[in-house]
Amino acid sequence: MTQPPHDEPTASSPEQLREQVEQTRQELGETVEDLAAKTDVKARAQEKATALKDQAGAKAAELTGQVKEKAAEAAHLVQDKLPDPVKDKATAAAEQVRTKAGQAGQVWQDKAPEPVRAKAQQGVEVARDNRTALIVAGSVAVAAWLLLRRRGRR
Repeated sequence: MTQPPHDEPTASSPEQLREQVEQTRQELGETVEDLAAKTDVKARAQEKATALKDQAGAKAAELTGQVKEKAAEAAHLVQDKLPDPVKDKATAAAEQVRTKAGQAGQVWQDKAPEPVRAKAQQGVEVARDNRTALIVAGSVAVAAWLLLRRRGRR
């Protein structure tokens, strides 16, 4: 047996001794649990993997936000640099496309089988959910086309 530490007074009654023994047992149990947790390599690896996965998800969300922000800035720059006649033509063309699309949509509703229409509707919903990215991509494509067209004339 070991001697009690010198800085702790010894028990003066059997009840105090029992309390000290119980407290020592509790501390020893906690110490054993801590040591067992440290030696459980699989659980520690899983905890680390979960933490890294959470970190990666947070970083991905942050980067996605930054990319969207940069894309929006680029789209605004492109729109600001486009001459008014080009903007007007693009608006008129978009209106014509909407009109033709409405007509084509009606034909589609009349003649397409139900499973095909359901899949097409899913595609439309995905496009609506990613509307900003599609608009930015279209704006960048138009700007690139205009730049290439201008360079070709020189």
